Amino acid sequence: MNYTSHADLGGQLGHGALFAHDPPEAEGALWHAAWEPRALALTLAMGATGAWNIDQSRAARETLPNYASLSYYQVWLAGLQQLLIERGLLSADELLAARSLHPALPLPRLLAAADVGAALAKGSTSWRQTHTAPRFALGARVRTTALPAPHHTRLPAYCRDKPGTVERRHGMHVFADSNAQGAGEKPQWLYSVVFLGTDLWGPDTDPDLRVSIDAWQSYLQPEPAETMSTRAGAQA
Repeated sequence: MNYTSHADLGGQLGHGALFAHDPPEAEGALWHAAWEPRALALTLAMGATGAWNIDQSRAARETLPNYASLSYYQVWLAGLQQLLIERGLLSADELLAARSLHPALPLPRLLAAADVGAALAKGSTSWRQTHTAPRFALGARVRTTALPAPHHTRLPAYCRDKPGTVERRHGMHVFADSNAQGAGEKPQWLYSVVFLGTDLWGPDTDPDLRVSIDAWQSYLQPEPAETMSTRAGAQA
């Protein structure tokens, strides 16, 4: 299957200057239309049912073919519609009629209105019990995987096949790539990895720029010793 993320825009050229078309919004400006908080509420309520997980919802949103032409909450609403249709919880005729036309299918859970506050306050952690030792030590030199993933991934395209340094370890967390495919949580060690801006975008980048991302263990390999020696010589 050809998987295309329309949301992985970091580091890409051709999108124009920041705020070239829309000025920064005022602090505390949450909504632009009355339907937007309802779209958010529907998305959170359906996510709480367990019909899908957070990574599957992210995959649904980022693969929308018209992603670039939609506003933020239009993306959320279109992604929700796609998830509902894929799981038989919404039909095309109901979407057209804007009302229920068929008996509702059972859901794993229901979020009652009285429980919303407590559920939002509690949240849902991706941390899982540690059961293996980490592969990489703090300060270890690593290189990210080179190949694009044919599924949802949390490794940005601009960080593929780049050298970096492990700066933090976060324990084991649900592996987003597996979870998004419905293949199980398959927890892995999660690291913060710091990259030089010049390694990401070339020698014309600010030499003091550093970029950190959180990366699962399977995104990383030890940096080959000969590569490290070559880079050290070039920087000398």
